[in-house]
Amino acid sequence: MKFYDFIDKAPRIGPLVVIEGTEAALAERAIATVEERLLDPATRDLNGERFEATALESMSAVENACAALPFLGEARVIVVRGAQAMRAAPRRALWEVAQGVPAGNTLVIEDLQSPLKRTKPQTFGQLAGRDALRIDTTASADARARYVAEALADLRAAAEPAAVAAIANGDAPLAAVRTDLEKLSLGGERITLEDLKRESIAADDVKAYEVASALVEGRTGAALALAAEMFALDGRRAGPMLLDAVAREYRLVWEVARPGGEIPARMRWRERALRPIAARLGAAGARMGFERAVLAFEAIVTGRADDPRTVLTLLAASASVEGRER
Repeated sequence: MKFYDFIDKAPRIGPLVVIEGTEAALAERAIATVEERLLDPATRDLNGERFEATALESMSAVENACAALPFLGEARVIVVRGAQAMRAAPRRALWEVAQGVPAGNTLVIEDLQSPLKRTKPQTFGQLAGRDALRIDTTASADARARYVAEALADLRAAAEPAAVAAIANGDAPLAAVRTDLEKLSLGGERITLEDLKRESIAADDVKAYEVASALVEGRTGAALALAAEMFALDGRRAGPMLLDAVAREYRLVWEVARPGGEIPARMRWRERALRPIAARLGAAGARMGFERAVLAFEAIVTGRADDPRTVLTLLAASASVEGRER
């Protein structure tokens, strides 16, 4: 089922939902929609649980969460994100758990791979077939145009048809599209095609931004999975680019967290999203993350460290531990 069919038709949601396809922005909205439709707002925090796939040492936590009875409600929703980055053995273990979810509970597996993929291991959607509600986030031109219209409505902004058409017929990730629209809407004027061309982020910059954002948020598995894609494409450039992006992200959080801090005017559109992270890390934690990232960047560019993957992995591990401690 295509993403917008799921939104519009509101099908029955059973014990297993597989979110597949290629658009992370639509996947996040699909997860939120499943939670909204099944969980009572008053007990949502008690009956909803999320896991990052690559951070799981075993599937026991997911299995226990799936087996638990709803607390003061009729349903529980358990979400496993980033399953596309899992290796074969953990995928098999998760699939075993997925086949035993009791009625009344729902397991959502985010496995962002094309449903048409034919390489092994099989995607979770292919394994489940008709036994799961499958939500395909791959976006057609029409879906991209609708996403843009909805984003503009949320932002109370407008765009000329040529700009909307350019996005609809383009291939930039929708998360990056949203970022560009948020920035451009700050001017309070109709967004033009020329505005879009001037402000659009290069593909590599988008990916580095996504890695940095996930790492600083504490979504270590997602950050490393995205980083692996960049290293696979251009290992020489990826290391410095990623570490620079992480340092910049921590600096923004630090500015939000510290008394009297001020983020650059061109980045103020991100302040609302950064505040929860700043509250979790605190000024000291954000500053520590920034300093670690700067030292890591310097070590790579000066040659004191020759393996940027290891450096980034250690930085991500530090971010994860720091987040849990606080």
